[in-house]
Amino acid sequence: MDFDAIRRPFEPALRRMLHVYWRYSRGLTIGVRGVVFDAQGRVFLIKHSYVTGWHLPGGGVEAGETIGAALERELREEGNIELIGTPALFGIYWNRRASQRDHVAIYVVRSFRQSTPPQPNSEIIAHGFFAPNAFPDGTTSSTRARVTEVLENRAPAAIW
Repeated sequence: MDFDAIRRPFEPALRRMLHVYWRYSRGLTIGVRGVVFDAQGRVFLIKHSYVTGWHLPGGGVEAGETIGAALERELREEGNIELIGTPALFGIYWNRRASQRDHVAIYVVRSFRQSTPPQPNSEIIAHGFFAPNAFPDGTTSSTRARVTEVLENRAPAAIW
């Protein structure tokens, strides 16, 4: 079944509704994503059931949660990835497409364990490690830009 074809017409409306809710329920939203490199230099990407494209794993920071704890939780939930050591904060981006109040912290993860690959579920329908020059079709431009910034050790862009 082609989940992208089913989801695509509803995605813009769903995003708008969620962001309106977040705008009024939170003064500022912050998310976290990880650029997770395996030993071969490949990057872990995920494909959600509710949004098109391939993305870096991550999500929102919950009330009472540190950014680091959110990264650990999201990597575990989305990739069965357990951090070993402390990942490096790469940059903080303003995600103005999501909201005027949304920011995303990007961490570089090179030291982790993944005892077993995650099983696709209702949220994550596909995942994998991909060479940066061989990302799957549909990888978002923002995902490609963040990985390029990390690999080329460029200063992070201010805007997602």
